Amino acid sequence: MEPWPPVDDDALTTELGAALWDTGLVSEAYLSAALAAFTWRTADAELAVAELTFDSAVDAGMVGMTRSASSARTLSFRSGSVVVEIEVSDAGIVGQFSPPAGGRVRARSASGIYDEASVDEVGFFSLGVPPPGPVQLCARTVGYTLCTAWVCLR
Repeated sequence: MEPWPPVDDDALTTELGAALWDTGLVSEAYLSAALAAFTWRTADAELAVAELTFDSAVDAGMVGMTRSASSARTLSFRSGSVVVEIEVSDAGIVGQFSPPAGGRVRARSASGIYDEASVDEVGFFSLGVPPPGPVQLCARTVGYTLCTAWVCLR
């Protein structure tokens, strides 16, 4: 058995040339894997991460300015010109995307997607009560695709 890679440059060139000209069939599994890997080349450009810019649980000064005595928590996320504002209460999550656009939003935890809802034409959506632990919202609308940063909501 020949050592790999060949120690002789001429032998290596010959072997690589033979591999390039081999017209044997490529298995379907290899083709699927190659196509799947190729689709990831633009994943970062297609998906923006909206960073947390405000959290009423942390920004105590702003909490005193609210008129409501409710126990709802308000959070804001931003990615470029897109803003996501949510309110978390015992009833669940309500939120709005700005600029408004219709689409879908998914809420996921470390164990996977726990809720999904439509986003109406003015950017409003409503989701169920988040589980304990970190949560991330991911939206795909007509104008943009983004995910929020992971945050513990309960």
